[in-house]
Amino acid sequence: MTLPIDTLSYKNNLRTLPPEQKLLFALVVLGIALIASPLTQVLISLWLAIWTIGYAKIPIQSYLKLLGVSSLFLGMGLPALMINIIGANQIDLVASDQLGGIKLGGLYFYLSHSGWQEGVKIIIRSLACISCLLFMLLTIPFLEIVQTLRRCQLPETIGDLLMLMYRFVFMLINTVIELRLAQQARGGYRTWKLAVKSTSLLVSQLLQRTIIRYQQFCVGLAVRGFTDRFYWFNGQHRNYSQRYALEGMIGCLSLSGLDIYLKIN
Repeated sequence: MTLPIDTLSYKNNLRTLPPEQKLLFALVVLGIALIASPLTQVLISLWLAIWTIGYAKIPIQSYLKLLGVSSLFLGMGLPALMINIIGANQIDLVASDQLGGIKLGGLYFYLSHSGWQEGVKIIIRSLACISCLLFMLLTIPFLEIVQTLRRCQLPETIGDLLMLMYRFVFMLINTVIELRLAQQARGGYRTWKLAVKSTSLLVSQLLQRTIIRYQQFCVGLAVRGFTDRFYWFNGQHRNYSQRYALEGMIGCLSLSGLDIYLKIN
């Protein structure tokens, strides 16, 4: 089994570029996105989308789906930032900061104007950073990312742990798919009540099945003579692209210049 994101990273049109070139580009843009103004961050999101969808030829449906899933987790944390709670007798103290509210018992829930502004800034910054990370993950296979970090003197233990964690993602997802498929074959999702019961059974069985898969994985490593270190081979030749390097450099300088101009004015 392979993850869709892993398949895309091996089949994109930027596959022939050295991973160091793509990784350096993504990290530089990520650094700019973390400190830039909101307008610059919006431009970064659009620019990275052009690189990912236009240059790498990643299907737009897959890109938007991954962006949407990431944004879902972002949206789950925003209410805590935008919605404040005070005593019902303190409404006058926040009259200038509230955009609307509702009184429930002795408490007053209101949407904060300052919280809303801060939330919008966080959303824009997060989308810009997510765009950088999606470009990295969709154009560079995870194995090559770890190999590149190893060449940058990343400790071998950390690299091995990253690879093991990535392998366990496959094991976990594969276990979920098999359990859900077995439940669907038995009509476990025909009604809402059955769906809730099937989901609870799936969760209860997931840990047990995953532990079994982990034990089988350890046995497989021992049979193959694992010696506490992973060795990887990558014999594919990569061509450094001056055109993409120049375009990336001009884009980063332009974004940095625009951000400085906006902050000065």
